Amino acid sequence: MTGLPFVRFQSPTRDERGNFTGVFGLVNGLARAGRLTAEQEAFRRTNNDWYDANFINPAHADPSVYDAEVNPGAAAWFKATARVFIERVDGYLSILETHEVLCETVWSANPGQIVYEDEHQIVVVARR
Repeated sequence: MTGLPFVRFQSPTRDERGNFTGVFGLVNGLARAGRLTAEQEAFRRTNNDWYDANFINPAHADPSVYDAEVNPGAAAWFKATARVFIERVDGYLSILETHEVLCETVWSANPGQIVYEDEHQIVVVARR
């Protein structure tokens, strides 16, 4: 934990659209490719369901948040105070490590222009 207010878990390399895929997208990609063990898939499903039930999906609050035309490259960041949500990321990171998928933890005081904010997260568009 640092003194910085925002944290994101993401691929260190850009995807084909030029974005850094987040931790959930990386694990969900392994699932779509059929690469998860039964135990890993059970963890993913249980925890994705928990996030769905307890964490606001910014796209439900504002459908334009992740619209590539409106907010190109929009990315979600946890607020450092959202510990209950951040703590659950460890299991996802373990899955990625097992499959040798790189994921970095990035802390920032100012990750970009905020296009959505709630109590636990922000969605930003990186400044060019």
